[in-house]
Amino acid sequence: MWLIIGLLLGAFLIWLFSFLKDKGITMKWYEWVVGLVGLFLLLFTIQNYFGSLAELEPTAANMFLLITGLPAVILLVVTWQLVVRHKA
Repeated sequence: MWLIIGLLLGAFLIWLFSFLKDKGITMKWYEWVVGLVGLFLLLFTIQNYFGSLAELEPTAANMFLLITGLPAVILLVVTWQLVVRHKA
């Protein structure tokens, strides 16, 4: 599973770099940092969610979605909004 996630993540990052270059969008260093923290937190959430389900702990799995998944999504949305508002 992690091989597929790694391949998809690599393909997405290559697409992102080419998309940003084609559109002439520049990102500040802190936008990259916030985005990477959000991405790593999302991957951490996915790993712990499926790990908790494999150990037959559905309550812990749902709590991981709430405790770490929600901040990951918030950080990714903040990054997106920073880039969109920076461009305008």
